[in-house]
Amino acid sequence: MDPNLIRVALSSFRKSGVKVLVIGGQACVLYGAAQFSRDLDLALTPDFETLDKLGEALADLQAELIAVPPLDPAIMERGHAVHYRCKREDLEDLRIDVMSRMRGVDDFDQLWERRFVVNAPEGPINLISIPDLVKAKKTQRSKDWPMIERLVEVTYFSKTIPRTDSLVDFWLQELRTPDLLLRVALDYPDKTLAHADRRPVLRAAIAGNRDEIDRLLAEEQRIETNLDRAYWAPLKKELEALRAAKRIDRNSPS
Repeated sequence: MDPNLIRVALSSFRKSGVKVLVIGGQACVLYGAAQFSRDLDLALTPDFETLDKLGEALADLQAELIAVPPLDPAIMERGHAVHYRCKREDLEDLRIDVMSRMRGVDDFDQLWERRFVVNAPEGPINLISIPDLVKAKKTQRSKDWPMIERLVEVTYFSKTIPRTDSLVDFWLQELRTPDLLLRVALDYPDKTLAHADRRPVLRAAIAGNRDEIDRLLAEEQRIETNLDRAYWAPLKKELEALRAAKRIDRNSPS
């Protein structure tokens, strides 16, 4: 997806005054952890004033609802995303997914306070912070886990992010690159030990046991994958019911 299309689309949200955070794949692209993403995923708070402004932006984009569920605050609060496809000529059928709640992350107001702002020529782009994006990417989709690894690496190899205590804590909580875990454990032994009770893979890093690091990282992924499946199970049932109701309504005589 041409990044210029994303900036064009975001200008419509900026013009309407709706407060949105870029999340998902496009956030990974803007952080330099991915090269490509097809969709634009956005987070917002689903109050009626915000949804009115969202409607203005979607109208400007000529965006059409393409699936269930409908745009409804109660449905969004339960964790569903609402899906649109832009029909405006200059946007090449860009898909936009809008949501307000993600498993494992704080509510929108807290995400907004921790946001990272990119100053683009068209105006500021508000991104979900890397720590929050990492949490949101802990899903059952296998493609998200290499992205988590790269996102944390972005902060490790950055020449501009200061190496504060909180950044080292973040690495110890979230690094998934075995070589970097070994290096951080060597560079910050006391901090690594302090975090080890909460994250067993750090004990393997302290011991320099590469095989055990690999095993425990896989176990972390397995646990989070199962948690994500459990989170989505009732939401999927609800989506199936909404699809069935829509089919019945479509097939009912007018």
